[in-house]
Amino acid sequence: MTMGNPRILFISHSYPPVLGGVESQNYNLAQGLQKLTDVKIIANGKGKVWLPVFLPITLLKSIFFMMRYDVCLVGNGVLAPVAAILKFLYPRKKFFSVVHGLDITFSYKNGILPKIYKAINIPSLKFLDKLFMVGNFTIEVAEKIGIPRSHCVFIPNGVSLVELRKLHTRDELSELFGSDITDKKVILRLARFVPHKGTAWFIGNVMPRLGKDVVMIAAGYRVGKNTAGDPDNFPDCEQYIWDNHLEDRVKLLPSISRESIETLLNTVDLVVSPNIHYPGSVEGFGINVIEAAICERVVLASSIQGLADAVKDGKNGFLLESENTDVWVNTLNRLFEKDMVYLENFGKQAGKFTEENFSWEGISLKYLEEINLCLITK
Repeated sequence: MTMGNPRILFISHSYPPVLGGVESQNYNLAQGLQKLTDVKIIANGKGKVWLPVFLPITLLKSIFFMMRYDVCLVGNGVLAPVAAILKFLYPRKKFFSVVHGLDITFSYKNGILPKIYKAINIPSLKFLDKLFMVGNFTIEVAEKIGIPRSHCVFIPNGVSLVELRKLHTRDELSELFGSDITDKKVILRLARFVPHKGTAWFIGNVMPRLGKDVVMIAAGYRVGKNTAGDPDNFPDCEQYIWDNHLEDRVKLLPSISRESIETLLNTVDLVVSPNIHYPGSVEGFGINVIEAAICERVVLASSIQGLADAVKDGKNGFLLESENTDVWVNTLNRLFEKDMVYLENFGKQAGKFTEENFSWEGISLKYLEEINLCLITK
């Protein structure tokens, strides 16, 4: 621990072993901060179904823990009311929240829960001392709902080279796919099966126009039917596969281990993040693209929302116009027509750039610097 740094109570409602972008972000941020200062972690690793139990118990625990800690950092907007209550009880201490895109846009959705969220969580976010936004687009959306830009600081998500870049083989990749694809050109889409991720759009519009030697793996987790937030569109992906007779070329992996994700990220030829515009949802950052880049994969991403913060065009990937089928098809065909050495060399460049700009060591230090600045100036 570095002497003089504040003691931090870190609370996360989404944490491993549950897999997902927020879970990975919260875990790596907490671990990174622990290397810099004294951090106490209270985390929910049992999924959203456990939240009704986790939230009240965590509030009670935190009331006692805050006697010994200088600041509290919560992992996203769901926990903003907990942080707001603690701030009311400990007015001399500082309280912060990481804010992802859905932490803002959920308040625009229809239903009772979004209305409650808008009435309670958004005012709670405004009450905290500083908000750490994972993307510049998230700041723009937050401003529209009344959160001052001066209240927000953009700090991107990070990525761990040691955690992700591993030695895996194409034979392992073939095993995951279910047939021999060692001589195929393999595209990966790694994301939740929800509409704005664009997985269904890509399967239905792009894959039918690519060569027969191009195959795709779409991996991620499905959201529950009654889960608050984005709807499950896994059935749409299945329907597009059947409609376009892509059963032998597109595989959906809705339940996948972290080890299998590492295999995919280190063996496929190219990773896509073809996000589309979808009412009430945004991509706050797009952590999967920097995870792919750190593994030296070529990345293609839609040039919308937080993806523009994660992908620096020509440096660690390429940004393409969202939902422009011709652009996506032509770009993929041009890349696959190139010598594989080109893809390997660009992948190495992308890995180096991502390591230099998005390592968790550097990102965690930025969080600590902003927390210290807030302690000094207020």
